[in-house]
Amino acid sequence: MTHASLDAESTANTTSTEASHPGKRPGTTPAPVTAPGDEWWRSAVIYQIYPRSFRDASGDGVGDLPGVVEGLPALARLGVDAVWLSPFMTSPQRDAGYDVADYRDVDPLFGTLEDYDRLVATAHDLGLRVIVDLVPNHTSSDHEWFQQALAAAPGSPERARYIFREGKGQHGELPPNNWESVFGGSTWTRTTNPDGTPGQWYLHVFDPSQPDLDWTNPEVRSEFEDVLRFWLDRGTDGFRVDVAHGLIKEDGLPDFVPDEGAGSMGGGDQDPPFFGQDGVHEIYRAWHQVLEEYDGERVLCAEAWVSPLSKMARWVRPDEMQQAFNFGYLSCDWDATELRSMIDESLLEFGNVGAPSTWVLSNHDVVRHTTRLSLSQESPQGDGVGPLTPGLPAAAPALRRARAATALMLALPGGAYLYQGEELGLPEATDLPDDARQDPTWFRTEGERYGRDGCRVPLPWQTDGETLGFSTTGESWLPQPPDWAGLSRAAQEGVPGSTLSMYMTLLKLRREHRLAHTDLVWLDGLDPGLLGFQVGDVIVVANTGEQDRALPVRGELLISSDPDLPADATTLPGDTTVWLRNAERIAS
Repeated sequence: MTHASLDAESTANTTSTEASHPGKRPGTTPAPVTAPGDEWWRSAVIYQIYPRSFRDASGDGVGDLPGVVEGLPALARLGVDAVWLSPFMTSPQRDAGYDVADYRDVDPLFGTLEDYDRLVATAHDLGLRVIVDLVPNHTSSDHEWFQQALAAAPGSPERARYIFREGKGQHGELPPNNWESVFGGSTWTRTTNPDGTPGQWYLHVFDPSQPDLDWTNPEVRSEFEDVLRFWLDRGTDGFRVDVAHGLIKEDGLPDFVPDEGAGSMGGGDQDPPFFGQDGVHEIYRAWHQVLEEYDGERVLCAEAWVSPLSKMARWVRPDEMQQAFNFGYLSCDWDATELRSMIDESLLEFGNVGAPSTWVLSNHDVVRHTTRLSLSQESPQGDGVGPLTPGLPAAAPALRRARAATALMLALPGGAYLYQGEELGLPEATDLPDDARQDPTWFRTEGERYGRDGCRVPLPWQTDGETLGFSTTGESWLPQPPDWAGLSRAAQEGVPGSTLSMYMTLLKLRREHRLAHTDLVWLDGLDPGLLGFQVGDVIVVANTGEQDRALPVRGELLISSDPDLPADATTLPGDTTVWLRNAERIAS
C-alpha cells in the first residue's frame, strides 16, 4: 500500500480478479483461491480465540474445542474472516498450553482430534478459516524428547535436540551465561545426574518447564515440518508461530544486559542474543515451501517482537511468512502524531517487501486496550496490571477511547487481528485475587509483576448465571468481574450503539467499501490531536485529544465511535472517530 498527502477528496478503490488455482495436497478451504496480490490473508480480519477462556462445553471450568464450535456462529455474525486458536495441543498446562508435550494431538482438557476436525468443518461451512498456534521455540519438559535428553549422557543425540551446556565456576555451579528469562530469573536450570551429582544446565528463555530446542539440529527442523503437514492434512489454513523471532541463538551464547525498561519479549533498541537472529529466516523459507505443497493459500503469521519495522518486515518477504503482528502499532499511545508516524512506517516497510501491514490492539499477552490506552503510566509487555497499580482508568472514558481506537484501526489498509472479548468492550480484569492467579510471571517474580491473567478471564455470554454463560456448571478457571454481566454478548447483541454492534457495523462497512484493499491518503493541516485520512471513498477522522475539535470535513456519516454523535455534527468530541462518505474538506 502507498500513502501520500491530501487536501481534498481523491483516489478510488482498487479492483481484483479471482483466478482458479490447481489443487495441490488435499484439504478443504472455505473460499476459492484468488489472483496474486489479492490473497485472502492480505485483507482478513482474524479473531483470536483463547480456548480455555472462550466457552466451556464440558462444564469443568475450562473452555474447550466443543465450546469453540458452539461459538463459531456468533463470530460469523460478527463478520470476521478467520479464527486463530491459541494452543490446544497436549500439554501439562504450566503455561496455559504454550508448553507442548505432543504436537500431534489435542489435550484432553480441550477435547479430541475429532473435535478439532468438527471445528474445522464447521468453520469452513460458515466461511471462516482456521489458524492454529504453533510453539516451536521450546517444548514442554514433559515432552518425550526432553525426558529422553535428561536420561541420556552429555553429548548424546538426545541432548543435541536441546541446548545443554556445562556451567561456569570451579565446579560448574554457575549458569553458562547471565541471560534473564522472560518470566523472571535465570534462563538456565541445572540437571541432576543419575548418581545424584549436579549435571549440565539447559536453556529455557521462558519457564524451566519450557526447554528451548536447538534449531541448528536437522532432526528438529525435520520434525516440525512433519508437524506442519499433520495439521495441514486436517484442513488447517495456517499457523500463528509463537516466538517466531527466537528459534536461533547467537553463536557462543554471549552475556547480555537489556536496555532499561525493555519489553520482556524483545523489540527494544537492541535484540537479545536469543531473539531476532538472522538464522531464523532459513527455517521459514523451508516452512513456506511446505505450505506451498497445499491448496487454498495457507498462511504463516509471525509473533516477532523485533524493531524497527524494517527488520520485522524480513519475516514477511515473499518466500517466508505471509503476516507478522505489528507490535509497533500495538505499542503506540493514543496520540495523533505517534499513530501517523507508525502507520506511515508500517505501510512503507511492509510494502517494501510486498506484504500487507497488520494492525492489532489487544492479545493474550498484553493489557486489554480498553484499559491500556488510558493508563497513566507505562505497562511493559507481560507485566500486567492489578488492584495496586496506580492510575487505573475509569470505565466509561476508557471504553470511549478504546472504541475510537478500534474505529481507526479497522479503517486501515491490510489485515487486522481482534482478541476475543474486545468486541464486547471488555477491560482488563484488574481485581483478581492473588490466590486465583496462574501466570508463571506472577510466581517467578514473587508477585512483583501481575502477569497476563487479567486479559485471559473467561468471556461473558449471558447476563446471568455464575459464569455468565461461559460454563454449563458455573465453574471457571479464573473468576469474572461481577460487572461484566452488562458487557455480555446477550446484553449487547442487536442493541444499537453497543460496542458489539459497533464492531459488526465497522466490519460490514470495511468489506463493503474494500478499505483493506485501498491506498491511504493523509489529510494534512489538521488541528493538533486530529488524525485524518482517506481510504477509497471513505474519509476517517479521529480526535485523539480530550477536547472537542471542529470537524474538518463534511459528508455522510457512515459510523461514529460515539453513538450519540448527530449525523450533521460539525464538532468532533474528544476520543471519537468517524467514517464519512462523499466528504468535502472545509476551508480553515
